[in-house]
Amino acid sequence: MQTPRRRVLITGAGSGLGLALALRYARAGARVACVDLLPERTEAARAALAGDGHLALQADVGDDASMQALHEAVQAAWGGVDVLVNNAGIASVGAMVETSMDEWRKIIEIDLLGVVRGCRLFIPGMLAAGHGQVLSTASFAGLAGAPGMMSYGVAKAAVVAMSEQLRAEMHGTGVRVGVICPAFFRTNLLDTAIASDKIKAKVVKLMDTAPDTLDSVADKVFAAAERGDFMIIPTKREPFRWWLKRYLPRVYFRMLQKLAKKRRDA
Repeated sequence: MQTPRRRVLITGAGSGLGLALALRYARAGARVACVDLLPERTEAARAALAGDGHLALQADVGDDASMQALHEAVQAAWGGVDVLVNNAGIASVGAMVETSMDEWRKIIEIDLLGVVRGCRLFIPGMLAAGHGQVLSTASFAGLAGAPGMMSYGVAKAAVVAMSEQLRAEMHGTGVRVGVICPAFFRTNLLDTAIASDKIKAKVVKLMDTAPDTLDSVADKVFAAAERGDFMIIPTKREPFRWWLKRYLPRVYFRMLQKLAKKRRDA
């Protein structure tokens, strides 16, 4: 008897890490639902995938009705999903005193509640089937506690916390949970970022000098997800930084103090 092909839904699949993961899942034989805010990007993503049976679907993860419509479309086409990748999001860069309440609402609505919407809609089907996997893209900013990324870091930290709680809730159900926490690497994340041109230029420099590429990050994420890893930190420098924060917190905080001073003096 032939094993059914996995059904993988990826938000933010029109570009960057979402598209790179879509390509890898398709090469592994899965059917992929490419979801993006821009319809033309979903169609281009689907056209780039190996194999057949893929879907191109438009949705806004920051909108209840849009995500409900996405769920209904996927149910009609596939009857459910086996792997949910909550990847869509936007970035923001800036200190607390530079933020507005509109920024906080937008970042939380998309980066945090977009993940919540995906989980609430698609996990029940996984539980009924007795198997599945939920992967959510956070960021190393959600672990680092670093200055200058206030609303983004807080929202991504909440994605990490939610994933930790969800992992415990899903124990014994057959549904695996993972959270993806990369640092900077070259993507088009800044296209929709909330930040000044000056700050964007600094982030571009960080991306350009990072030792990681989109392909290297996607390869690590895909391999870790296939193993069933929970904490996925796919950029080269960050596993040590995460270790340092947990086991030498005073040393780590001194590093953050130096970073904060450097940013104030810049």
